[in-house]
Amino acid sequence: MVVDDGTDGSLDRLFHALADTTRRDILRRCLQGDLSVSHLAAAYPMSFAAVQKHVAVLERAGLVSKQRRGREQLVRTEPDAVARARRALDELESLWRGRVERMADLLTHDPRTEETPREGQDR
Repeated sequence: MVVDDGTDGSLDRLFHALADTTRRDILRRCLQGDLSVSHLAAAYPMSFAAVQKHVAVLERAGLVSKQRRGREQLVRTEPDAVARARRALDELESLWRGRVERMADLLTHDPRTEETPREGQDR
């Protein structure tokens, strides 16, 4: 079953961005305060360009925004996008809990194990 959440892939971009360990770490670091891309790049064993690409994925997903301050680009976590991811996960959890409850109901009320009245008997 394919579900269209009506967001034109924004939820897909959000979870794609969160799927990478480095991007989750960048997000966590930026929660503590705005950091420049160069400051972030110093924290990882990869090139500045690679960190820029990670930040760009986070930005396309709406998880961070960049603001130019002088020669630096500061990266800031967008809490609304993080809350959107949490709401999506909460909705999935609710959906699956409902399904599990319905399956449990079906299993506890198995018609094969219930007695059927014999002809001429009342229930």
